[in-house]
Amino acid sequence: MSCYFVATINIHDRDTYAKYESGLMEVFSKFNGKMLAVDEEVEIFEGAWPYTRTVIIEFPSEADAKAWYESEDYQALAKHRFAASEANLALIKGL
Repeated sequence: MSCYFVATINIHDRDTYAKYESGLMEVFSKFNGKMLAVDEEVEIFEGAWPYTRTVIIEFPSEADAKAWYESEDYQALAKHRFAASEANLALIKGL
C-alpha cells in the first residue's frame, strides 16, 4: 500500500538549506520514492499555513519510506536541514 511523507517546513537559513537541497535528489534516487509536490506558495482555503515550504513524497510502501528516511546517506544529508529549518514530518498511509 502506498504511503506519503508530508513535511511542513520553516526555513530560517537558506544557505545551509541549499546544502541539503544540493544532495537530496542523489540520495533520494536510490529509493523507490516519487516527489509529488514541493511548494513555497500554497493557496490557503481554511486556517493558517505558517510554513515556508510544503513537501509531499510518495513511496510504494511504509518499508520503502522508512528505508529512505532512516538511511545513513539521508541522515548525513539531513543534518543541514536540521540546522537550517524546523520541520513537521508525518508518514501517512494511503487508501
